[in-house]
Amino acid sequence: MFRFHKTLDIVTLFQKSGSPASLRAATILKQVSANASETATEDQASDHSHQTHPQRSRQEFELNITEDPPTTDQLKTILEYVGKSKISSIVQGATTENEALKKFRENADNFKRPVIVDWNNGKAVASDKESEILKMLEQVNGEV
Repeated sequence: MFRFHKTLDIVTLFQKSGSPASLRAATILKQVSANASETATEDQASDHSHQTHPQRSRQEFELNITEDPPTTDQLKTILEYVGKSKISSIVQGATTENEALKKFRENADNFKRPVIVDWNNGKAVASDKESEILKMLEQVNGEV
């Protein structure tokens, strides 16, 4: 019998080189990715923790770290993920999607970094705070 392997979720960190905040966010994401990868390779035949503690850890994911700004389409998607109330946390000085896109086109540096995006699960956060990053990554386990 064979089974289909689920493709890994893709999580992207948009960072700024030399930024302490970006460095913190990258470190947190690498740790979570390593932990998820480690638990995914355990002998799962004898490990029943996924039944007793279903929200214990994040599923394994592919981590992409880039210094490039997002494309305009990616930015639109990110803005949808964070919601109208948090647009200003993604694009400096913007309060609406149209304003954010205009400011981004004027200067890509208006895009605040670090921004972490979980593309497969429709989540994004602009933060280097471990609690916010972990909350975004772990929300997936609580959903059915």
